Parts: sequence; C-alpha cells; structure tokens
Amino acid sequence: MRVHLSVDMAVKVLDESVGKIVLIKLKGGKVIRGNLQGFDQHMNLALEKAEEVAEDGHSNSLGTLIVRGDNIIIISPPPS
Repeated sequence: MRVHLSVDMAVKVLDESVGKIVLIKLKGGKVIRGNLQGFDQHMNLALEKAEEVAEDGHSNSLGTLIVRGDNIIIISPPPS
C-alpha cells in the first residue's frame, strides 16, 4: 500500500509542476533543468528549453527533449 501512496504523490507533484521549471538528476550524475511539458505512467518527462547544468554552474542548452523515466534518480519540483 505504501508504494501506491508514494507513486500517487509523485504523480501529484509532477501534475502540479507541468508548465514550470524542474530540476532532474540522472544516473551518471548529469543534472538537467527544463520546463516540464508533460509525463507518462513510466515517468518519462517531456522538457522544453532544457539545459544541462554543470557542476561549475555553467549550463549547456539542449532544447526540447524526452527524458526516460528509468534514467531519473531525483525530480525536484519548483519552489512553492
């Protein structure tokens, strides 16, 4: 039961984050920031104006992209 609650909560947070900037940490250590356009049941994310954020704070523009859910470690919603 507990798993369903956390999945429901994740979906709720993603739902509320659509149209806003989210920060995503991927396997391998990459960090991507972008405007969340949508997501599916596998937590695949559609991002617009995405950019890779380097450890030194510089960013590299990536444009529009789809991030596979199985590569995502953390999704940080926008501050409320």
